[in-house]
Amino acid sequence: MGDNGYNCWLRYTKIEKTELIDNYKKYVATIWAKIDSQLLSSAVNELKKGIWGLMETEPEVVSEKPAFQGIVLGTFDVIEEMYALEFLQEEKNAVKEEGFLIKLIMSDTRHNIIIAGKTDKGVLYGVFYFLRSLMTQKEVEQIETIENPGNALRFVNQWDNMDGSIERGYAGQSIFYRNNEIGYDLERVKDYARLLASVGINSIVINNVNVREAALRLIMKEFLPSVEKIADVFRAYGIKIYLSINFTSPIHLGNLPTADPVDADVKQWWKEKAAEIYEYIPDFGGFLVKADSEFNPGPYVYGRTHADGANMLAEALAPFNGIVIWRCFVYNCLQDWRDRKTDRAKAAYDNFVPLDGAFHDNVILQIKNGPMDFQVKEPVSPLLGGMSKTNQVLELQITQEYTGQQKHLCYLVPMWKEIMDFDTYAKGPGSTVKKIVSGSLFERKYGGVAGVSNIGDDINWTGHTLAQSNLYGYGRLIWNPDLTAEQIAEEWVRLTFGNEQIVVDTICEMLMNSLQIYRNYNAPLGIGWMVNPGHHYGPNVDGYEYSKWGTYHRADCFGIGVDRTQKSGTGYTGQYHKENAEMYESLDTCPDELLLFFHHVPYTYILKSGETVIQHIYNTHFDGAEQAAELKDKWMTLKHYIDEERFLQVLERLKIQVEHAKEWRDVINTYFYRKSGIKDKLGRIIY
Repeated sequence: MGDNGYNCWLRYTKIEKTELIDNYKKYVATIWAKIDSQLLSSAVNELKKGIWGLMETEPEVVSEKPAFQGIVLGTFDVIEEMYALEFLQEEKNAVKEEGFLIKLIMSDTRHNIIIAGKTDKGVLYGVFYFLRSLMTQKEVEQIETIENPGNALRFVNQWDNMDGSIERGYAGQSIFYRNNEIGYDLERVKDYARLLASVGINSIVINNVNVREAALRLIMKEFLPSVEKIADVFRAYGIKIYLSINFTSPIHLGNLPTADPVDADVKQWWKEKAAEIYEYIPDFGGFLVKADSEFNPGPYVYGRTHADGANMLAEALAPFNGIVIWRCFVYNCLQDWRDRKTDRAKAAYDNFVPLDGAFHDNVILQIKNGPMDFQVKEPVSPLLGGMSKTNQVLELQITQEYTGQQKHLCYLVPMWKEIMDFDTYAKGPGSTVKKIVSGSLFERKYGGVAGVSNIGDDINWTGHTLAQSNLYGYGRLIWNPDLTAEQIAEEWVRLTFGNEQIVVDTICEMLMNSLQIYRNYNAPLGIGWMVNPGHHYGPNVDGYEYSKWGTYHRADCFGIGVDRTQKSGTGYTGQYHKENAEMYESLDTCPDELLLFFHHVPYTYILKSGETVIQHIYNTHFDGAEQAAELKDKWMTLKHYIDEERFLQVLERLKIQVEHAKEWRDVINTYFYRKSGIKDKLGRIIY
């Protein structure tokens, strides 16, 4: 059967194992539910769709006393009232607001599956978990669980523009906008909402953080009815919408002479604007703000702080329980490359740590995972762990801006695991990033994770079919940060390509190796930025070396790397807590994979692996190109196991990756051979 990839991991293809279907059917003849909300309606419809697809059985939906065979669906309160299941009390106490319980009742007279939550949203998540369990062919007895989300706020950020383009989008155009109008394809938006809800996403920012031209007016009456329609679609799947705003909107839209956050007229304008938005969308989430960053104006223009700006907006949203998400991607983007002391990596910490405790409770700082900009390998931002009195959200990039732009296979979950498991030592050992952003380490009111989306209107959503694993993996990981990258990969493969073991094993191996393969032929040892300016695709070692953006590698004929030590460099290492500061400061303890981020060393410097830096560069780039070719070879072994359309689509992308990996290999190796004059000791061809 053909498959164009549109249904992603919600394919619901028929289960072939007769015994398994027979066992499942004992429990799915009836769905009992008291459908009194959009969320429960979505849950029931999804159950019906899934059960029909998997078993070609259409369950009867009833609202009277539950049948002896079937699924009992609803909140604990409703189930207890209608079903008198007092023995659920212990489980009820263990389930949090958006969590869920799945429990079997098996006896001579009953075969029931309970899917319950404290809220309707939890019930919906339980339904998706249940269907996922059926698709991965778990035995019924293995389905029982209690799950609670590890993060309260689970965002995707759309970098969609109103002309239909997507900043850093690699899968077609926007599903939200065309020709400066919103509501382009509501049916597609609904399908996207289903995909997001199935992995536990509960929040979405529907426009680009760079808010210009027509997008300025999304908060105005001319567009709010259309924004309301988008909100209606997402609400049915438990997802709140947010809007990115331009900080100077009072000037552009309100005809005020200033956007100064302490100005009384400016404050009043935002209060009235917030009230107007909530008239249309009563559950509107709030604003995302990029200010004083990359030519986006902010409070600095008026001599005010980020706290002044964020708090002013927070006061406008507070009466409606709205929140402000304030991005910390703030740095000097007009840097002089001759300046060896100004360090872009230090900027976020320097800008925000002095303000710790100055932000209102409904302000959340959104912090990129690294101090630079989503590089293929960079250290964890010291701002994560640098503030104990401020709500924080971790920002990740699902879209593959610097990791192959969805032409290359690069499964990002292992990278995100590295980040979330990183120990900051902010409150001693065990102060991991995942504890900080969840809000649990410092007992903050809000916490969570935001990911820049990788979808567009390509029929398979992500351009590269295998890039769907990153959207799926992102949702699953931020729901449960303790899942392993391997667990998530296997789950996704089974849902997307079926349970044939050779398919599962082969694609999982490809996914799990892909990040290191990409790192091998990309920029070496944590240095980053060896890409073409602007579009950020393909190798260009000096592309940013003499630019204003502060993205330097400092290579000369003797060595390479940026000295960020306190002893002799920019002092960046001092932003970390003592244990990490000392580790990065010393050449003896700095991890090889981040060596050039923290130190300038000779090409002949010997790594912990025993190789010199220059030989490591040569070896990894030759290895990476060979490994990219092996990815294609592995995929070819699945020709008779994967439907033709998806097989050929992935093969076409892997062929591109093979050729581009060679280009990376030859450009990087040639550059450093010519720079250093040191030959490859293995005598391979370098140009």
